[in-house]
Amino acid sequence: MDPETSRREFLTTSITAGAVVAMLSDLSPLSAQSASKDSEQHGSRSPSSLHIKPRYYRWHVDPGVEWVETNTAHAALDWTIPLSQAAIVLVDVWDHHYLLDTEARAEAIIDDKLVPLLTACRAAGLPIIHAPSPAQARPHPNWVNLVGETEVTPKREDWPPAEFRSKSGQYQPYGRPNEPRQPELNKLGAERKLHPKVQPLAGEPVIATGEELHRYCKRHGILFLFFAGFNTNACILVRDYGTLAMNQRGYEVIVVRDCTTGMESSETQSALSQTRGAILFLEMFGNTSVTSDEIIAGLPQA
Repeated sequence: MDPETSRREFLTTSITAGAVVAMLSDLSPLSAQSASKDSEQHGSRSPSSLHIKPRYYRWHVDPGVEWVETNTAHAALDWTIPLSQAAIVLVDVWDHHYLLDTEARAEAIIDDKLVPLLTACRAAGLPIIHAPSPAQARPHPNWVNLVGETEVTPKREDWPPAEFRSKSGQYQPYGRPNEPRQPELNKLGAERKLHPKVQPLAGEPVIATGEELHRYCKRHGILFLFFAGFNTNACILVRDYGTLAMNQRGYEVIVVRDCTTGMESSETQSALSQTRGAILFLEMFGNTSVTSDEIIAGLPQA
């Protein structure tokens, strides 16, 4: 990569998230590369800050060490973040999923990790932002409604042609086949709601789009976004309020890696390689990750 190319340019112009996640499918177990649990006490904490040691993937090696991939590894930073400048962003935490094993993993994560994390964050005053998709956000009474319907409508491009984009007309042969259970999937999608255990409390914002998340953060001085929710290799990456888009806007993106899971394939399900690949992809290209336990331990204690 050209050293003059910024990491955000690289992410925008040189990488498609799905392809990278696929290439990262052969990984050691997620826990094997975990950063330090930071069992050491941080000493006295400020009542208005969060102390964490976020993990990233270090492409560099120490002087005298051969610069090859096998000598690169995870490393950790040491940050103290004002609570007023940070927020938990909950991406698409729905009450069901059409993939039963994905849903089962998500339910376990919600019970064991996400609910305790939100309880601790609420008690400490770390803001929580709900991003459940436009269809679920806009009817919600907590929707912030910061962007008018026609205000940021993207210009309709004439290339590629509309028929090509929709795979209709002369381009119909290039479309995907009609799946017999697609109507069932459409119905499930239309019926999904915010998970009952992760409902917004009074005063917690619900956003519908990336522009809305950006405007809310700007209004409240938020710079650090901790992402949790589902699915790691889909919405967490590619929603316009997801990790890649918000990193591109200039925010510091931190994934809460034990509060997310991806949609796995028959080849990756046993090792959760798509989930781990998505997290590693983010850690490799300018972002960091932490665990929910690390956040809870780093919050000011009552």
